[in-house]
Amino acid sequence: MSTPFPWSPETLQNRLDSFFQAATGDPAAADIFIRLLEDGARAQARQAAGARSPLAGALISVKALFDVAGEVTTSASKVLRGDPPAAAHAPAIARLDAAGGVFVGLTNMSEFAYSGLGLNPHHGTPRNPAWPGCAPGGSTSGGAVSVALGLCDVAIGSDTGGSLRIPAAFTGITGFKPTQASVPLTGGKPLSDSLDSFGPMARSVATCELAWQVMAGRPAVPSSPAATRLVIPRNFGFDEIDAQVSEGFEEVVRQLQDAGFDVIEKTLASMALYRDVPPWHMTSVESRAHYEDHFQGSPEDFDPRVHARMARADEITAIDYRQTLNRRADFIAAFREELGGDMLLLPTTPILPPNIDDLADDDTFNRMNLLALRNPSLANIADACSLALPYSHDGKVLSAILVATGAQDDALLACGKAVETTLAGIG
Repeated sequence: MSTPFPWSPETLQNRLDSFFQAATGDPAAADIFIRLLEDGARAQARQAAGARSPLAGALISVKALFDVAGEVTTSASKVLRGDPPAAAHAPAIARLDAAGGVFVGLTNMSEFAYSGLGLNPHHGTPRNPAWPGCAPGGSTSGGAVSVALGLCDVAIGSDTGGSLRIPAAFTGITGFKPTQASVPLTGGKPLSDSLDSFGPMARSVATCELAWQVMAGRPAVPSSPAATRLVIPRNFGFDEIDAQVSEGFEEVVRQLQDAGFDVIEKTLASMALYRDVPPWHMTSVESRAHYEDHFQGSPEDFDPRVHARMARADEITAIDYRQTLNRRADFIAAFREELGGDMLLLPTTPILPPNIDDLADDDTFNRMNLLALRNPSLANIADACSLALPYSHDGKVLSAILVATGAQDDALLACGKAVETTLAGIG
């Protein structure tokens, strides 16, 4: 299989020269990376020239919650800075390494991945190139911007409630949240054991597919575009929606129908169960289980907003938490039965990227954060897979998501390629 990436030694080293010049000298690249990995990247580039892999030579940014051998895994926090360096790559990262990926840096993120907007008080906030002055989306903020600026071919991140798809939407790229079980979570700092998934962002569905296949330990075999019936769940995802988002989405629906897609509207009965599953029960309790010593011992070193969300674990009992898990299991079963082989089509977020200055107010931040997370979180709670696809409307970058039931990743990516072609014609 031929590689989509340049992989001659000279080309790779030239690309790295350009990358490190931009990463250290271009103001647009400020705050994307917590740490650059120049020595390792140049060594990987030399090895990639001989790798028989379609990913060989791809420049890859890695979210700062993944173990990279020899580096401290901080999750962009202060409290983990004193941890020992990782002894080995996380399994998903090791597979990318073996496939000839070139790791150029550890990317900035919301602390512990606990925000959908991408702000970080310790390391700054990456600049959104698609919406200047606005939030880049989170929690995989640096990763999204590294791809949106053309610095990297692939960004590797995590998604607990939209953390790959929200920043992809806000910056105009593609983000893929795989089914949780498809990519090992070992070697990644958790937020929520129940909801976390690891996956890629890139400029196309094909590149996301390739990176995911490598991370999942699967053969790198590209799917062919294949349309699937698309369901618009009119009883979910359309409240409190910005006018530009609504108008753009309706144009998406018209274009898809004109292109021959079977698009229907449907009221999903399973949404009645979904509303009884508060995701914060899982994120607050499970994050506390992992970081309790730091939470109690050095609260002053946390992002105050992250600490406050973790503190909500004290509002529920062990029985409440277990009942939430039980209700989630009931919802997953009902959702899979109801959706079957169809796929949901929704705006990725109901809001445009909010202005960063407006987010200084805690009430505004919390409201915008919940709205950004609302639509994409459905896939995490449903143990599903989901793909955020960019398009333009009236000159503005917008995004739509597809959601398929768990383990339907291949079908989702094939459908995503077909939808992507249609979206490219929307201006």
